[in-house]
Amino acid sequence: MDRRRFLQAGSLVGGIGLLPEASPAAVPAIATPQSALPRPARLLADYTADDHRRRLENVAFGNARIGTSLRKHLVTNYLPAQCCYNLGEYPATEPWNPGEEDEAELDRLQALGVQVIQVFDDWNDSLRLFGGDKYSPVNRDGYIRFLAMARARGIKVLTYVSTCFLQTTDPDYDPAWNRPGDVLVVGYWKMARCSPASPGWRAFVMRKIAHVIEEWGGDGIYIDGGYLMNRHERKRQMPLAADEIPAFGETPQEDGAFADLLALIHADVKRRGGIVKLHVDGADKPLTDLVTYDYLWVGEGVANADGLRETVKHHPPYVVPCLDMGFTSLESIDEPFLQSIPYLQFPVTFGGRIFTGQRGFIPGVAYNDDFWLKRCRDAKAQFDADKTKLHTYSAWDEVPGSPATRIRWGEWLARYLPLVEEGTWAWLEIGESGLFTAPLPEGVVASALANRGFHLVLANYNRAGMTVTTTDPYRNATDAAPATTWTVFPRSLLILEKA
Repeated sequence: MDRRRFLQAGSLVGGIGLLPEASPAAVPAIATPQSALPRPARLLADYTADDHRRRLENVAFGNARIGTSLRKHLVTNYLPAQCCYNLGEYPATEPWNPGEEDEAELDRLQALGVQVIQVFDDWNDSLRLFGGDKYSPVNRDGYIRFLAMARARGIKVLTYVSTCFLQTTDPDYDPAWNRPGDVLVVGYWKMARCSPASPGWRAFVMRKIAHVIEEWGGDGIYIDGGYLMNRHERKRQMPLAADEIPAFGETPQEDGAFADLLALIHADVKRRGGIVKLHVDGADKPLTDLVTYDYLWVGEGVANADGLRETVKHHPPYVVPCLDMGFTSLESIDEPFLQSIPYLQFPVTFGGRIFTGQRGFIPGVAYNDDFWLKRCRDAKAQFDADKTKLHTYSAWDEVPGSPATRIRWGEWLARYLPLVEEGTWAWLEIGESGLFTAPLPEGVVASALANRGFHLVLANYNRAGMTVTTTDPYRNATDAAPATTWTVFPRSLLILEKA
């Protein structure tokens, strides 16, 4: 079902159950600034003896009642409210320049509860149009202002880098760094995937990344891997790069040099107190036991939301899903939350300047006519026809989009944050347990989270309603009366708290 059509007739199916149908215009705006919202309790500094007692009793309850689960995890250092921010068009005829429009947008994001912003490749001057390069801002003074704007609102900014990508037209590029044919051509990019086993490339890129961290990445970095994993047959058929040393195990089950490079960068960022967010490809994570990220971005180019969930639910936390609306479609405005919350994930939102699509039509820039250019063409057509109806913030976003999307994200965030307080123990996809009077119906997933409260998340991935009976009484947000029998509507999510 087309998402825009659903928005016109959709209903809010969520942690508070099924609400009456409402048009996007009826969805209430969230106007409370973050500074006025209650500050989350700090476990070490704020928990009273009663808080600790409740937490320990709830953890004991979960351990006693839950026999098996897909994963058990202790929540620490988790910032789930993340946003991809569009600084402006790039390529462009003039640099983007953050100002009052961004101040107002950051106020809106702050009011929604955004904690972390990531910027993409358009932060830098990868085509060297304005005297910079892939490791410096399009507008140096403008980016300094933007960082100050975000940090003044308590929002962290992760600056984009890539461990392997470099334009083949860049004057610093050395063909000895990448395997013959290992080049990605998309939109305006013609990027060599430089080998993480090349000492020359390592010496170049690690210094560049260190410079970005020192100058622009005080809060952390977003890493675009730019790496073709060993599991791809075409990768294994490529001859080694001229400057490549096969020092590690490189098999379809292990990406040795890539993981080594990531782990070293991660360690350096953590030493500085920063965050590392990583994207490899699609639904992939690095094939390694090394610690290589704090957050893993998944979803680019993935066509099936259910398939993405089934793959990434096995990845170590914390996973940040981004359903790529250039490739997939959603059955409802709430589907991103249905696909993520039961697995200790929360989807990204989009923000910043409107994605006008102008970046796909800059004179003198060579383009590949592909899916990326189509997104630019679609956005530009809407912008030219009626820009007030364009609510698109990136090439991953839907066109023309809807203002209700971000409002709904903020509503779900308000329900999610109490579930993932610091020190929460989470049991994801519960198997054997004494929480229910009978085995869960096929297609229904239950997860539990214990802190000062004990919460159950029930997700129904069927296209028919299901009934679940809990052994103990629970409450949901719409009915204060405790109950044990729960109807979980088709393709919906229910969040309950133990009475």
